[in-house]
Amino acid sequence: MANFILKVNHLTKKYKNRCAVDDVSFDILEGEIFGLIGPNGAGKTTIIKMITGLAKPTSGDVYINGKSITKQFEKAIQNVGGIIETPEMYQYMTGMENLRFFASLYSQKITQKKIDEIVELVGMTNRINDKVKTYSLGMKQRVGIAQALLHDPKLLILDEPTNGLDPNGIKDMRKFLIGLAKKKHISILVSSHILSEMEQLCDTIAIIDGGKILRINTMDQIKKGIENKQKLCIKCDYPNYAGKLIILNYRIPVNLAGKTIIFKMPESKIPEITSLLVKEGISIFGVNTITKSLEDVFTDILEEKDNNGSIR
Repeated sequence: MANFILKVNHLTKKYKNRCAVDDVSFDILEGEIFGLIGPNGAGKTTIIKMITGLAKPTSGDVYINGKSITKQFEKAIQNVGGIIETPEMYQYMTGMENLRFFASLYSQKITQKKIDEIVELVGMTNRINDKVKTYSLGMKQRVGIAQALLHDPKLLILDEPTNGLDPNGIKDMRKFLIGLAKKKHISILVSSHILSEMEQLCDTIAIIDGGKILRINTMDQIKKGIENKQKLCIKCDYPNYAGKLIILNYRIPVNLAGKTIIFKMPESKIPEITSLLVKEGISIFGVNTITKSLEDVFTDILEEKDNNGSIR
């Protein structure tokens, strides 16, 4: 049976005459990495603030591990750890001193052994006794996540976790978060505008704009949709004849561009199609694919919204 760690039900936030979040609903499973993507001002951070109790919903509710934030706030929020924007730490203290301090604020006893285990988990064992002011941004993010994990939360919330990181730092952070979800079965809600990174990180994506969720899809669904729209480009010596063969055998339209034939077909069909053409005496000089990225999908959905006024 599916174990939902987070359930967001018809969440709405209004500021006077402006609706920042409009009737938003989604669920996150245990161990799932769920991404909120959208342009600046789309409502991502407001949703996160309502989930964490930093903003009061105008209507709707949030359930964390089955507990309502509007009716059982303390019980609900004890299952949450997170970094909203940048991790806050005392710069003049070491990473370990920061973690011990924050551990002391919890009602439950957090042992040194537990802190050491979390430090190892986030990959900061070698630098945890250095002062925070000497850390790179990536190190601060890791210690910030360690701080968020001290009380064994079931849900980790990260708002723009790769902001300011270099390419290696982004790659390391992605690898770490995926490992955290898979090994520790922690659900992760991530908000970001870096679509190429979200494509590699998330299990499920929600596209939000103007305070509304336009679409929610798993990455598998998105990739399957992309594959169905994938185009093959085959450069050959007899493009007219090759095009006719493709039309006759697959009943699909083919476009010509010089010596290249272009048609919609999944990449998995390349061996079958090239074998057909070679058997007919056609020499192939190159095969390329035209594939959409998550960024392309995101742009298409926003354009569809602009053209139609809504998304189906």
